[in-house]
Amino acid sequence: MTSPESYMHRCLDLARLGAGHVAPNPMVGAVLVYEDRIIGEGYHQQFGKAHAEVNCITSVREADKPLIPRATIYVSLEPCAHHGKTPPCADLILAMGIPRVVIGCRDPFPQVNGKGIEKLQAAGVEVTLGVLESDCVALNKRFFTFHTRHRPYIVLKWAQSANGMIAGPGPRTFITNEYTNHLVHKWRSEEASILVGTTTALADDPALTARLWTGPDPIRLVVDKELRLPKNLRLFDKEVKTIVFNNISHRDEGPLQYYQLSTDSSLIHQIVLALHHLKIDSVLVEGGARLLQSFVDEDYWDEARVITNGELEIPAGLPAPQLKNARLRSHESLFADTIRYYDHD
Repeated sequence: MTSPESYMHRCLDLARLGAGHVAPNPMVGAVLVYEDRIIGEGYHQQFGKAHAEVNCITSVREADKPLIPRATIYVSLEPCAHHGKTPPCADLILAMGIPRVVIGCRDPFPQVNGKGIEKLQAAGVEVTLGVLESDCVALNKRFFTFHTRHRPYIVLKWAQSANGMIAGPGPRTFITNEYTNHLVHKWRSEEASILVGTTTALADDPALTARLWTGPDPIRLVVDKELRLPKNLRLFDKEVKTIVFNNISHRDEGPLQYYQLSTDSSLIHQIVLALHHLKIDSVLVEGGARLLQSFVDEDYWDEARVITNGELEIPAGLPAPQLKNARLRSHESLFADTIRYYDHD
């Protein structure tokens, strides 16, 4: 017989297909099994649309529908028990007469958190909890961080030369190769937002989109305390939702929004609070060096991705940030570029 872990691995594989499309909801996969045969499977495909359990049950062939009341449904996250943008999945499971539910992990969202499990058990459903629990939590680390730590999941990213410089003294220095650039755009498509500081916006005029990858563009965030950035920058083209953190104005211009921060509190702390208030569950911090170092120094980060071009030296350049409390998780190479992945220790 196939183990529960194997079916949960399939749930996780399905859930990952929703990456970049379901935030701020979690990625969830579901598999319906009858006598060691998968008769249905599905995943949460888009925010505000049907959940994994619904898509799973809907996928069952007509000939197999009589088997549903004798099947077991595996789901990577606790079925919801509240009316949000869609009806409760726990109610659907009960309506379909599914007698057994195997769950990867509890949902930390306050309106769910154990209530889905309780509803199923109260109706006599056999519930198994905690299959591949750590893997299921890790898959939705952004969602869990947002609801348990009340802040977005924070990813730091920068590129540096072989001698540890993030930029040169003159015109912009391109550090990474085209293959790494495509990977960076993939990263952008996986996060809810992307943040740069004033100096980076002014010097590089970045578009901060995922144009080199097939996926959604993140919300663009820029720090411009005194609102001195020129409006001809690509950040202000209104083609992608953009939020300007500043100390002067709070206003809404459609895709371009201005979010006013105070001058008497930490900039980083205020940005983190603002992102939670705006229900933005993750942010990729791309620069510059001072902004990145501020996130490190104030201990607001979860992982860092550092790209080093081993063949490039930048004399008299701007030093790259220095990580603290970091644990190297893995590394990979794309020609001259080495990418190191760090977790906060």
